[in-house]
Amino acid sequence: MASGQSRRVQRMFARIARRYDLMNRLMTFGRDVHWRREVVRRAALRPKARLLDLGAGTGDLSFEALRHEPRALVTAADFTPEMMALGRRREPASRVGWSIADALHLPFADQAFDAVVSGFLLRNVTDLERALSEQARVLRPGGRMVALDTAPPPPGPLRPLLQFHLHRVIPALGVLVTGDSEAYNYLPDSTERFVAPDELAQKLARAGFEEVGFVRRMLGTIAILWGRIPG
Repeated sequence: MASGQSRRVQRMFARIARRYDLMNRLMTFGRDVHWRREVVRRAALRPKARLLDLGAGTGDLSFEALRHEPRALVTAADFTPEMMALGRRREPASRVGWSIADALHLPFADQAFDAVVSGFLLRNVTDLERALSEQARVLRPGGRMVALDTAPPPPGPLRPLLQFHLHRVIPALGVLVTGDSEAYNYLPDSTERFVAPDELAQKLARAGFEEVGFVRRMLGTIAILWGRIPG
């Protein structure tokens, strides 16, 4: 059963669904497209690989995976129907399986997938350890998990500038583009509360992943993290 916080996040994404992709491009100066390509590359998909795009939203990662490996078997899962409804209108949506799913209670069998990818999901879950455990459960031995997410601005001389962009520029842009102040105040607040990439990597290892690593992007405010199930 979804918690109150989960329902709040779900309603928020439903409200901004139509402008979500545009805001991602604007906030990241278009770099999010390149980060998704890196996520897919690190997933090391082979022909007929079974891929789960978790927190898929409008399907950006799913479609990138099919561009990279056209023979992949892609399932896009999200708990916001309004987001996926937009994705289903895009090409090649017919080559993607769409599933309503809660990241904490995945409706998939053990070892169902060769890879799990996500874009801006983990920061939004109410139980991070459970979400990682569920991803580990549905991966076959040797399967890979790759996650893209925001990260708290790291210490250093640029931190004040990064925080200004996060707490001032993004909320103002969000209101201008989407008309929704809550969503784009939630983003910086949840980013600041989120674990740093090195701590997230430790949680991934405790969830049963090996060969865990991460890279920072966009002056440290974005992280791409990965791990592999033993076997």
